[in-house]
Amino acid sequence: MNPTDKKKLRAEAHTLKPVVTVGQSGLTASVLAEIELALNCHELIKIKIRAERDSRKLISEQIHSDTGAEIIQSIGQIVVIHRLNPNK
Repeated sequence: MNPTDKKKLRAEAHTLKPVVTVGQSGLTASVLAEIELALNCHELIKIKIRAERDSRKLISEQIHSDTGAEIIQSIGQIVVIHRLNPNK
């Protein structure tokens, strides 16, 4: 994905609210299933990661590898990810 596309997606995601929250128990199978469902419905979502600073990056990278979604932006506890839905 080129920088121009990422910039457009960041602008589009600005008004979104977090759809999924990763809690203290971390990235569980049910949270991943919820992320998959949200990506299939919306393609562009915000995720709130309630974890320590060091583990936030690891969790966001694991979400990227497990779902195949592109990380668009990561600021503080909020991560914006995007994955095209081929069925839409």
